Amino acid sequence: MTWSPYYTGDGIPRDVQLAPPPPWRTFPRRPMAKEFQPPAGLVESVNAALHLRRPLLVTGPAGSGKSTVVEQVASELKLGSVLRWHITSRSTLNDALYRYDALGRIHAQRLGQAGGVDDIAPFMQLGPLGTALLPAQQPRALLIDEVDKSDLDLPSDLLDVLERGEYEIPELARYQDDTVCVRQWGGEEYHAIERGRVRCTQFPFIVMTSNGERDFPAAFLRRCIRYTMPPPTAPLLRQMIMAHLQIDSEEHGTVRDLVEEFVARLDGGDSLAIDQLLNAVHVMSGIAAPGDNRRQNVVDLIMRELSRA
Repeated sequence: MTWSPYYTGDGIPRDVQLAPPPPWRTFPRRPMAKEFQPPAGLVESVNAALHLRRPLLVTGPAGSGKSTVVEQVASELKLGSVLRWHITSRSTLNDALYRYDALGRIHAQRLGQAGGVDDIAPFMQLGPLGTALLPAQQPRALLIDEVDKSDLDLPSDLLDVLERGEYEIPELARYQDDTVCVRQWGGEEYHAIERGRVRCTQFPFIVMTSNGERDFPAAFLRRCIRYTMPPPTAPLLRQMIMAHLQIDSEEHGTVRDLVEEFVARLDGGDSLAIDQLLNAVHVMSGIAAPGDNRRQNVVDLIMRELSRA
């Protein structure tokens, strides 16, 4: 059962048992590596990026599976958990390399919490990019999500670090101890950093995603392998539905109609995301799907055009 009127609007308290959520909305979140269906040309682009040790810049609309690429590669190649850096207009390169709580350290010194010993390590943590560039036997996988949301200077700021594969932490370079163990991003592991300098031994596998909302400098683009997600076709959508929900849309008339409607709206210029279609299929294919008098209202609600509020 996927649809039930839990809320009726009558204000009467009642006990309810929610139906299981869609597979992609279970928590803790689980990787969707096995369900992802790479479109034509993506496998070659990923392998080119791996061979050349270059970032992969994937461009496409929201919900097209751009960020899932790195999950599938990390799973297949056993690169460990994916490091994630979600870009906003306030993101800076330093934040991605390391975080330093200078005020917390000053406060601790004043309170004498360290027993008179000035220890910088508790107030420092590597960022996702900084962790990805640590020396390792295997490359780490890093997602730089929605890079086109960044400040105009950030892509250029990235160039030097991505070319050299190293960076300096000035606070550690000036610190009294030559070696400091700093906590890595996304866990409780620590890494010993010598004289404030981090040099990678295996360039990380980096996927940068873009919604195509801005242009990037040529110097940035030439250092990337670029791939543009193709417009979704009915066969590709049917494969995705089978992978995510184990539903054969050819044998399920309602699902087939949803796929045809989705493709027709895309061809007509509507802005829609693939996860909207998956949501609609999950609801409309359930045992207790909305009846005919409510079906279209629910479908319109879920697959509402994205370029309008």
